Amino acid sequence: MTNSRFTNTRARLSAGRVDIVILAVALVWGASYLAARELTKVASIGGLLAVRFLLAGLVLGLIWFYKRERFSKTDVLLGTVFGLTQASIMWVETWGLSVTTATNAGVIISLTILFTPVLESAWKRSWLPRSFFIATVVSLLGLILLVSGNGITAPNYGDALMLLAALVRTFHVTAQGRLTEGRKVSSLNAIMMQCLVCGLCYLIADPAGTVTAATTFNAREWAIMAFLVLFCSVFAFAAQLWAIKKTSASRASLLLSTEPIWAVIIGSAIGGELLGWVGYVGAAVIIGAS
Repeated sequence: MTNSRFTNTRARLSAGRVDIVILAVALVWGASYLAARELTKVASIGGLLAVRFLLAGLVLGLIWFYKRERFSKTDVLLGTVFGLTQASIMWVETWGLSVTTATNAGVIISLTILFTPVLESAWKRSWLPRSFFIATVVSLLGLILLVSGNGITAPNYGDALMLLAALVRTFHVTAQGRLTEGRKVSSLNAIMMQCLVCGLCYLIADPAGTVTAATTFNAREWAIMAFLVLFCSVFAFAAQLWAIKKTSASRASLLLSTEPIWAVIIGSAIGGELLGWVGYVGAAVIIGAS
């Protein structure tokens, strides 16, 4: 009995640590919307993303040089695949951020929590309970209220881009969970490959913008970039992949669904973004449904 209790306690503590790590990822990603939006005012989308991910790859490369973990074919393959999907996510997200607000972006991207169980269930060929579909309908209602802002107005295309980003992220998160299941994957190697592939994609797409961003950022803008590189890229991607291997994609998405809470708080408190009562009701409905 004592050994059983000890084992159960250790399991709960281990699960708790995984949950805390995922919540930390949600916090920094919630803050990333306002940070990235600030940089879109002074740099091209391709340029700032190239700088961000090439620097993240460099930081991870320095860590790899110290640890010298051997690359496997799986590390290279999955790192490349996830790098391409992450590149598409970040491009669409950042493009949407340059048009819509950080608050709207953070809440709309939370729809991933609803899309991920659908895709994961289809992948596993299992069915979801009726309560899930009720939550989906409620969340879509919240999305309509959110993009209305201060009244019933047509949403801008930035909101549509964030919805597209949520769909692509759904595939990305689900694929990470399914493709790493039962496989030995080095988080460091896979994430380093992911960041380098992202950075190279953006560099090829916008070489002039990359050079301009790297040579014209002031101290404040480099500080914002350092936050995006160290916390929102290096830490968040590595922590997410590590945590997903220890839990399910759906559970990870559930905890990551707190991301819009931080986006709303930071967007309102620091960025001065005011939704109006209709928008705040929509944000609350989406978060509640998730």
